[in-house]
Amino acid sequence: MTIRTVLVTGATGKTGRRVAERLAARGLTVREGSRSGQVPFDWEATEGWAAALRGADAAYVNYYPDLGAPGAAEAMTAFGAVAAEAGVRRLTLLSGRGEPEAVAAEEALRTAATGVELTVVRAAFFAQNFTEGLLAEGVTAGELVFPAGDTPEPFLDVADLADVVVETLLTDAHAGLVHELTGPRALTFDEVAAELSGASGRPVTYTSVTREQYARLLADFGIPGPEAEWYADLFTTLLDGHNVDPTDGVKRVLGREPRSFARFAAED
Repeated sequence: MTIRTVLVTGATGKTGRRVAERLAARGLTVREGSRSGQVPFDWEATEGWAAALRGADAAYVNYYPDLGAPGAAEAMTAFGAVAAEAGVRRLTLLSGRGEPEAVAAEEALRTAATGVELTVVRAAFFAQNFTEGLLAEGVTAGELVFPAGDTPEPFLDVADLADVVVETLLTDAHAGLVHELTGPRALTFDEVAAELSGASGRPVTYTSVTREQYARLLADFGIPGPEAEWYADLFTTLLDGHNVDPTDGVKRVLGREPRSFARFAAED
């Protein structure tokens, strides 16, 4: 199947921006979908989806705020139907590793997008969450606060994720597959703080907090109460130990090892 035009949802975010850059570098026509971008796309404005998808051969589906969030399965059902009606032939969906609610949303899209090839990439916790997003401010200030205890996580470099997404969009071998993506080694948040300290030359310490304490911190940061509670639940669930083991997903798709956290910290 020849792919020429790709809609990238969330094109200004961590993953969408990198996916769009890589597709453009490969000579594809990229529709950068976002709420304020050249191609209007908003997950809360269903009336604009058809126009964004019309004429696209494929799409990168990056649901905000997370595929495991309340309402995600319903959004995937609606999006899948619109994509099929628009004649889109291939979708790559970003999902969360170890999130049961995200799996339900994956299935909703698979069922609704009749006749459309679907690949799912289930990603581990992003390394870039420490430099782009809520954790970045704390890292810059020298204190990493999170409800992770001493549980390790095989942090995934978003550069690797973007490379995998592009591969699944442009080649025929991944239709119907689910790829679980992680970094090469699991690190505790104490080890992350040490890596960030060494790379930046500025001390970063890790402070473990409870789920309730973290929800309050998010609320103080300005996140609405219900959303803060949901994020706190999500992070404590993801970091309860069931996602500790790395996978070979990046190598199976790209034929190379994923980037280490140390390399990310040094180069980014």
